[in-house]
Amino acid sequence: MLEDLIKERIKKLEKIRGSNLNPYPASSERTFFINELLNKFEELQVSSKTFFIVGRVRGVRNQGGVVFTDLEDESGRVQVIFKKDTLNDFRLVDEALDIGDFLEIKGTCFTTKRGEKSVVVEKFKWLSKSIRPIPSDFYGLEDIEKRLRKRYLDILLNKDVKEIFVKKSIFWNEIGTHLRKLGFLSVEVPVLESIPGGADALPFLTHHNALNHDFYLRISLELPLKRLLVAGYEKVYEIGRIFRNEGIDAEHLQDYTQLEFYLAYADYRDLMKLVEKMYKKVIQKTLGTLVHDYHGKKIDWSNKFPKVEYYSLFKNMIGLDLKKATVEDLLHEAKKRGLGIGGGLGRGRLIDILFKKVIRHTLIQPIFLINPPTDIEPLAKRMEKHPDRVERFQVVAGGTELGKGFSENNDPLDQRNRFVEQMSLRERGDKEAQIIDEDFLEALEYGMPPAAGFGLSERLFAVLMNRPVRETVIFPLMRKLEK
Repeated sequence: MLEDLIKERIKKLEKIRGSNLNPYPASSERTFFINELLNKFEELQVSSKTFFIVGRVRGVRNQGGVVFTDLEDESGRVQVIFKKDTLNDFRLVDEALDIGDFLEIKGTCFTTKRGEKSVVVEKFKWLSKSIRPIPSDFYGLEDIEKRLRKRYLDILLNKDVKEIFVKKSIFWNEIGTHLRKLGFLSVEVPVLESIPGGADALPFLTHHNALNHDFYLRISLELPLKRLLVAGYEKVYEIGRIFRNEGIDAEHLQDYTQLEFYLAYADYRDLMKLVEKMYKKVIQKTLGTLVHDYHGKKIDWSNKFPKVEYYSLFKNMIGLDLKKATVEDLLHEAKKRGLGIGGGLGRGRLIDILFKKVIRHTLIQPIFLINPPTDIEPLAKRMEKHPDRVERFQVVAGGTELGKGFSENNDPLDQRNRFVEQMSLRERGDKEAQIIDEDFLEALEYGMPPAAGFGLSERLFAVLMNRPVRETVIFPLMRKLEK
């Protein structure tokens, strides 16, 4: 059936070419976007002024000597009227025009008897002849896998989906604008790295043919940006793609956009003030409100974010005192709760798993979760009065982490010791433990100012949209279909 429809459209294409018309010209003329035309409609109708509009045909209604079409561009839609008694090429419209075709229209404004604002065609040309029909049953398709595989159709036919990516552009643009107004420098650091660092995550490996060397796709922006603090920049950021070779679920992707920024001569207390203001401004700009739905609950970003101590929360909800809890205690607690954790994991990884599986999903309203154990954040600065903890905070809301920042560890000797601890965890089977980066340590030895750093991913935007994260990505990576 589809093959027959395509063959029929190809015949129409040949008919257009047989009339010495180019169905795929390189140039087009546009006087107004459609919404501009509608806003100036009365003025243009009174003056009988001609103009050019362009767009895709979204509907065709043939009534003998008159063909009504709906023409749509990015800004809006208008009814276009082709009349047999005033148009030389009416035969082609009657025989070759299809939904999905792109047209350039020269015309004048006209109001129908029913009061509908319309455009009467004086002249037209094809800009692109569609040979594959747009499926009428794609809109509202419940199979999200099919919609994601044909994302261009999902966006074309679903206004809600199209609006998501308008909002996503606003979201990232507003973050960048906010940071630049504060004096941050936008930079680009390498995607390919000899050593993956800055996060606990599995990397992708690739081969560089010209250098005949294997490289990793970056899992974080952190270490290169901190090298720039050593270089003398005081405020730097990047919004860019990072890559983590991990599982797919409602909150995780393998390649996604992340913001990281670093601020010299500041600590995590300064950072929390900056971040709270930034979140409220960006969310208001993106949504037009600071309250939104998420999984049947309301998240309200308008209140001051309370600070919640990691140790106290962990003890209250799990019953373990992290000042005393050993690896054996944590492993026993995890097994008691049926978490199915194998051996070889260190204290920090066990704490993190218990927190994520038992506590995090209960935290719905925005908080700053502060001062976790040193074991779980090897790049953060220790608290002076509590060296078993680090000066770190997480923005937690909707039951998930939506940003993380900390006072950066600029002590090269302590940082080396903590990297060594990470390497010992890797040797014991923790594949996500960090790899020692001698070049970064050498940079620290030249001296890095006290600084604070922060990162957030597009998971925040997904929560704002109340959708799984891959549904807020234009073209998410999909499993290859078996033939």
